[in-house]
Amino acid sequence: MRTVYRRCVVHAPGQAAHGALAALAVVDGRIAWLGPDDDAPAPGDLPPGEASSGEASSGEGPAEARPAGEAGDDVVDLAGALVTPGFVDAHVHVLETGLAVTGVDLSAARSLGEALELVARAGADAVGGVVLAHGWDESAWPEGRPPTAAEVERAVGGRAAYLARADLHSAVVTAALADRAGCRDVEGWSDGYVVGAGHERAREAIRVGDPARRAALHRAGLAAFARQGVVCVHEHSVEALDTREGLAALLAMTADPASGLPEVIGYRGELCETQTDARRLAEVIPGLAGVGGDLTVDGSLGSRTAALRSPYADGDRDARGDLRLTAEQVANHVGAVTRAGLQAAFHVIGDRAMEEVLLGFQAAGDVEGVEALRAATHRLEHAEMMDTPALARVLLLGLTVSGQPAFDALWGGPDGMYARRLGRVRAGNLNPFADLVAAGVPLAFGSDSPVTAVDPWGAVRAAVHHHEPEQRLSPLVAFRAHTAAGWRAARRAETGELRVGGPATFAAWRPAGGVAGEPSVWVPDPDGALPDLTEPTSPACVLAVRNGVVLHRETA
Repeated sequence: MRTVYRRCVVHAPGQAAHGALAALAVVDGRIAWLGPDDDAPAPGDLPPGEASSGEASSGEGPAEARPAGEAGDDVVDLAGALVTPGFVDAHVHVLETGLAVTGVDLSAARSLGEALELVARAGADAVGGVVLAHGWDESAWPEGRPPTAAEVERAVGGRAAYLARADLHSAVVTAALADRAGCRDVEGWSDGYVVGAGHERAREAIRVGDPARRAALHRAGLAAFARQGVVCVHEHSVEALDTREGLAALLAMTADPASGLPEVIGYRGELCETQTDARRLAEVIPGLAGVGGDLTVDGSLGSRTAALRSPYADGDRDARGDLRLTAEQVANHVGAVTRAGLQAAFHVIGDRAMEEVLLGFQAAGDVEGVEALRAATHRLEHAEMMDTPALARVLLLGLTVSGQPAFDALWGGPDGMYARRLGRVRAGNLNPFADLVAAGVPLAFGSDSPVTAVDPWGAVRAAVHHHEPEQRLSPLVAFRAHTAAGWRAARRAETGELRVGGPATFAAWRPAGGVAGEPSVWVPDPDGALPDLTEPTSPACVLAVRNGVVLHRETA
């Protein structure tokens, strides 16, 4: 298969500095030619597997380009679109994203009453008769509280309902679902509000068991990523959200680029005590990259379950969250996974949780050797509260941090949820992206979808405009954290750059406010063909390609 993409601005070494129109040719899933648009070869001029550095080919001259979107195109006119490496989302939940896409989205609700109105208009889920909704955040509502079970029951007419908070660490359930799940007699139940063990019971009650429906939800979730130019996601599967079989099916579904779906790199959050445990898990989930990910050391700040050294500023006087793993458990897991040749990864947010997980890593290093841990490139997910001593240990241990800039955009700042939960001083030290980069800690970005929206340019913008000025990144550094760094975080060879001989894995964009089908005009910037990140709206994805296979194409 040979395709030439014409009339585009390419973000690539040596190509983007002046924003000149360029072209790239794709042969057998790799970039075979990259250079000025005027010199673009015809598809037939490049034999399968041949790579050219950008000199004009010896055919009859540039081929006449057809509009993008025309079926069977060999030459695609991108009409001035910006072409960049495709985004990698380093922390997602594909099944939950599919449920969010097909369920009731409460993230835009401006009040408790508005959220209840949205729920009242919802239909029951096709399987199990449960009304599913997600994304509510009481910290942004004038009422300042979650809905009660009684309020939700009135809204849904007494049906079973599950309303997940934005952070996915707590929810409100109706009596019908609580009875089905057995939530009432476990820790974490409070008159319909569930957290901890009570929330896990509720999650189990709505778990998708039908393979065909699960596959449809996986596809719906992956399509949402492709529409935003995300060509690869790191799936963080955990028992409360999906089964081992579900993760194995997702990896098998997406292994071949011909699937037309983004690549999925799989992590499974199960605690291992021995190397045998880790290896057996890898056997039952072929293609597994790591054991961990959403292996939770603590919870979330929004639900007041992140483990803190000092009490929450707006909760009970002694409330410090929940520490769910000990340093000993962390050490045993890291040692087992390291010996199995896999990556370990932990969900860690609070400073007390960070202290515990790093103590566990240090103990594992004493046994396995620090160099063995560094070679394994283990990961910390979220890692929002990190002081200078913790950062030094993260660097020493060779850990990668998988962060979410949208968290700061949504909940940071002097009047945000973080400041209410922690007080302004502690909140001002969250998500220290610039400190991590300056110290040399590998940093990869993701969305934690559906906790935050799939909007990679929005994440880049959030990192550039961090609420704390000293933690802001340059546009290019932030962009690379959401592209090349995502491949490296998963120990993949891809560089995340567009170069001759490299994977034809990229996305094409039209400017925010541009019209589909009309020519794009990109103004060059010092970082080399990146969007204007002062704009509040993200560029629109015109095209997303994985190894030469089109995942998404915008229609006019």
